[in-house]
Amino acid sequence: MKNILTALLLMVCLQATAQVPDQDQLGAWYMYFWNTEFKNSNWGLQGDYQYRDWRGLGDREQLLLRTGVTYTPTNSNVKFTLGYANITTGRFGADIDAPVSENRIYQEALFGQRLFDRLLLTHRIRFEQRWVENQAFRTRFRYNLFINVPWNKKDLSKGAFYTAFYNEIFINGERNIGNGRSVQFFDRNRTYIGMGYSVTDHLRLQLGYMEQTTVNWQKGQLQFSLHHNF
Repeated sequence: MKNILTALLLMVCLQATAQVPDQDQLGAWYMYFWNTEFKNSNWGLQGDYQYRDWRGLGDREQLLLRTGVTYTPTNSNVKFTLGYANITTGRFGADIDAPVSENRIYQEALFGQRLFDRLLLTHRIRFEQRWVENQAFRTRFRYNLFINVPWNKKDLSKGAFYTAFYNEIFINGERNIGNGRSVQFFDRNRTYIGMGYSVTDHLRLQLGYMEQTTVNWQKGQLQFSLHHNF
């Protein structure tokens, strides 16, 4: 009987360990961001499509598909977005993907400013309404500060090399997620630094490193991103 209990306890411990990402293993995110504005209009569209992997390739972390309608008031420096996202999240471990689906509606405000001639700042405030599989309705607040610093130009026009930095903090709204489960007020933080190059006035390539910190784990990811305005 003692041996059986020991074996069961070991199985439970191994299962719990398998659900926690390997914090020493470098992951990777592959991302495409796009934005367009309708001719002679304040309206437009934007979106991003991302594949995130726990270890680079072969162990899906997330597939995220997001698209929104944008509105920029005349003579303003603010862009508002109302959008929808579909997210499929897998658990760590290539053999136990067990994906969880999520549908999300979000609203955001995006505005920028220039400091010291070459310090290009962008602020993004986002509010999300989340329907996660097997959880109660949730909301989340996000604030992201982006900083781009071009080196050979004063903007991100064609031929510009630049350093990119951002930090984003996530705060949970509802704490109770159903069935006696709860989440903490702090959800996660992401800090990123990378290098970029403007292929054209409307297309930029970027490579960087992002450190993500949650309540339970901290992990680094490489980020490969393509930024497209048309």
